[in-house]
Amino acid sequence: MNSQASTVSRNPAGAPPAAHSGHQAAAASGNHCGHQQRASIRYLHGNDWVSLCLDCWRRQRSNVVPRGLQPISRPAGAVATYPEAGYPVASWQDGWTTERGFSRGVPHPRPRRVMLYSHDTFGLGHLRRNLAIARQLLAMPGRFEVLLLTGSPMQDSWPLPPGLTVRALPPVVKLGDEHYGPRDHAKNFALLKGHREALILEAALSFRPDVFLVDHAPIGMGGELLPTLALLQEDYPDTRLVLGMRDIIDAPAATRQVWQEQGIHDILERVYDRVLVYGREDWFDVVASYEIPEPVARKIRYCGYVCNDPSPESIAPALPPVLSGRQRVLITVGGGGDGACIIEAYLQALREHGGFGCQSLIVPGPLMDPTERARLEAMAAECQDTHFIDGATDMLPLMGECSLVIAMAGYNTSSEILSLGCKAILVPRARPRAEQRLRSEMLARFGLVDRVDPDGDLVEQLGRLVPHALDIEDRHRTPFPLEGAARVAEELLALCPRSEAMLEA
Repeated sequence: MNSQASTVSRNPAGAPPAAHSGHQAAAASGNHCGHQQRASIRYLHGNDWVSLCLDCWRRQRSNVVPRGLQPISRPAGAVATYPEAGYPVASWQDGWTTERGFSRGVPHPRPRRVMLYSHDTFGLGHLRRNLAIARQLLAMPGRFEVLLLTGSPMQDSWPLPPGLTVRALPPVVKLGDEHYGPRDHAKNFALLKGHREALILEAALSFRPDVFLVDHAPIGMGGELLPTLALLQEDYPDTRLVLGMRDIIDAPAATRQVWQEQGIHDILERVYDRVLVYGREDWFDVVASYEIPEPVARKIRYCGYVCNDPSPESIAPALPPVLSGRQRVLITVGGGGDGACIIEAYLQALREHGGFGCQSLIVPGPLMDPTERARLEAMAAECQDTHFIDGATDMLPLMGECSLVIAMAGYNTSSEILSLGCKAILVPRARPRAEQRLRSEMLARFGLVDRVDPDGDLVEQLGRLVPHALDIEDRHRTPFPLEGAARVAEELLALCPRSEAMLEA
C-alpha cells in the first residue's frame, strides 16, 4: 500500500469529511472502517482517498510494513527507503552521522534523544519556548540529544543553543481559527501539508526519539502529526509521547469545542504518555477549564512557566545614550506581524503628551511588513528621543535596561516580564484567539501588570497609563522564579527508558 497521510477529521455520524479535489467520492461516506466517531487518517491508496480511524490505520499498515523493518542501506548521505511501504527516509546511520556528530558503536548509556515539534504558524512564541526547553536539555552534559522540527520562518536567523539540530518544515500561516494556508501563496496547501507530514515521518524514523515532545497542538497543524504518532506508537512503543501545552490556549469554551471536534481527549487518553502544562494550577486550572476527563487528568504535570534565560548566543543591540534623569520605555510587539497598530497608538500618545519625559525604544519585530515599518519610522522621526531597535532576539537584557515595558500579552513576553519583576503595560491581541486577552486580565487581576483593552481607544489608554506607570514604584519588587524549562527537563529525563542508568553514568 503506497500511502500518503493527507487529512485528519472527526466526523459526526453520517456527515461527510472535508473533500479533497478530485477524490471526493471515496470519502463521501466517512471512515471506510465504519468507526465514525474516532479521529481518522486519510491517505492516498492507488488513485482513491481512503479514510480509516487511527486503530484501523495501524492494523492496515502493520500488514504492509512489518514490525522492526529496517531501511535499505545506501551510501553515506543517500536516502534509504522502506520499499514495501513506499516511505523515503533518510538513513540514521548514513545520512545523519556527519551533521549530528553521532558515530556508530556508541555504548550505552547513550544520551537520550528528544525530538521537539513546533508547528509555528504565526509569530515567534512557539519557537522561543521550544528553544528555551532545548537549551535546558542541552545544558545537562551527556544527557540529551535534541532535534527540533519547526515551521518558523525565523529559525535560520535566531540564536540557537550549541548542539541543537534543527529541521525546517515549510512555513504556513494561520488564516483563521483552525484554518491555515501556505506562507508562499504561490504554493498549493495540500501539497505543502503532505510535504510537512513526510518530513516529520522521515525525522521520526531517522532520529528514533526516546521522547517526542509536541508543542501546543496534539495532532499538529491540520492533523499532520497523526501518521507519525501512530507509527511511533506501533513500531517504537518505547518512545514516550508527550504533549507540552501553555496553560491558556483560547477561551475555555472555544478550546472545548475544537477539542471535541478533533477528538483530542481521545488522542490524549490513548496516544500520549504525559501532558506537561507550562503554567501554574493555582493560576489557571486546565482540567476544570477544558473539562479534561479523569484518565487524561492523571497524566498532567504542571511545570510552571517556561522562560528564556539570557542567551549567550544572542547579540545585544546598540542602545542610544540616555540623558540623566530620563527613564527608558521599551515597546515590543513580538514577531511584529500584527503589532503595527500598537506602535502607532504609542507614537500618537507620545506626541499628544510631549514625549512623556522619557526615551522610547521600539522593537518592531522581524515579521513586520516593511512598508508598515517605514511608515512607523517616519512617525517616530517626529517624536523626541524615540528610536527603532534592530536585532533584539534576546529581550531580557533590553527589558532590564528599561523602566517600563509595553508589550503584547504573548506567553513568552509575559513570562519574561514576570521573571524580571519589571513594570509593564500589556496590550493583548484581540483576535483570532482570546488567549492574550485572558492572560492579560489574569495578570492584571493579580496586580502584576497594567493592561489595555484592545477594543478600546489605544491612544487614550496609553496616554493615561504610561505616566502613571512611570511614576509608581515597581509593580512587584522581586522577580518570580520561573523554572519551567528545568522542570520539563526533569520530567523528560524521568520518562526516558533506562533513565536510572544514565543518572549513574
